[in-house]
Amino acid sequence: MKILVTGGSGFIGSNFIRYVLENTEHMVVNVDKLTYAGNLKSLEDVSSRKSYFFENQDICDKKAVEKIIIKYQPDKIIHLAAESHVDRSIDGAEDFIKTNIVGTYTLLEVITNYWRSLDNQKKKKFVFHHVSTDEVYGDLEDRQVGFTENTPYDPSSPYSASKASSDHLVRAWYRTYGLPIVLTNCSNNYGPYQFPEKLIPLVILNAINGKKLPIYGQGDQIRDWLFVEDHVKALLAVLDRGVHGETYNIGGNNTKTNLEVVFQICNILEELRPDHPLGVKNYKDLVEFVSDRPGHDKCYAINTSKIKQNLNFEPIETFDSGLYKTVNWYLDNMMWCNNVLDGSYKGERLGRV
Repeated sequence: MKILVTGGSGFIGSNFIRYVLENTEHMVVNVDKLTYAGNLKSLEDVSSRKSYFFENQDICDKKAVEKIIIKYQPDKIIHLAAESHVDRSIDGAEDFIKTNIVGTYTLLEVITNYWRSLDNQKKKKFVFHHVSTDEVYGDLEDRQVGFTENTPYDPSSPYSASKASSDHLVRAWYRTYGLPIVLTNCSNNYGPYQFPEKLIPLVILNAINGKKLPIYGQGDQIRDWLFVEDHVKALLAVLDRGVHGETYNIGGNNTKTNLEVVFQICNILEELRPDHPLGVKNYKDLVEFVSDRPGHDKCYAINTSKIKQNLNFEPIETFDSGLYKTVNWYLDNMMWCNNVLDGSYKGERLGRV
């Protein structure tokens, strides 16, 4: 099978591609603009495989996307390309509108024409899998119930609003034009190769360098945490067996406050890196509470009963096991981390973290 992946050099995308190439016979085409979060070094270990192809293109460029689709004739498409950091969307929403909304619209236009050109057998196999977020549902009132696939949308940030818009476009193309689609909304991912502006890698790298660990408000925001390899396996299950037109929520069944997450990372570091940076007696001493993010949602939690019942999927990693693996990975891959932190993976200095 030929799978075209948009945004395949990002965090989830690179983990998805690596897993597919190492565990299946599928061919993968990675289409990525390589913005700041796109890192080809995340795929160095599989990039020489004959079943892997890379196209450095912007999904907003209709002509470029058309050429790629014609060239590779994909059997299935998984759409992961997105601007995804809430803080960046608050500082400036334009890139989020362009990539998440206009980019998705452009893909839908090109892919619909391509799908219509296929013979009946290929049409039956084809699917466009749109990957979204639980943030489109907004602030959750009842942590015990969790977001279901029927929870009304109520996005709070420019990021989540742009993703909500793209979700609506995908569903509209299914209902109006009959384009075979599946849609997934996932909770907070964590694991190897995540860009260091996100909470878990930020805390790991700041702590071992003796820098402050900034926590919004009182750190009482609740999130569900999903180990990225579990997410990848769920994405493949939906891509393979998902019912056209259906949405599936993917969660890790691990709800934690942000402060709990940070303290757990500190505890793991006390075990794995007991030699503290100069002037630091305990990693938890580096915690610093900062002004809360504007419009910050208090609670997200995922109800995963549909994907469990319909596709027989359940995450394997507990938060304890997944976080331990994640901290270990960052400590063992400091060259990758340093290439990101100093900007050398792009030939420029980022000045972040």
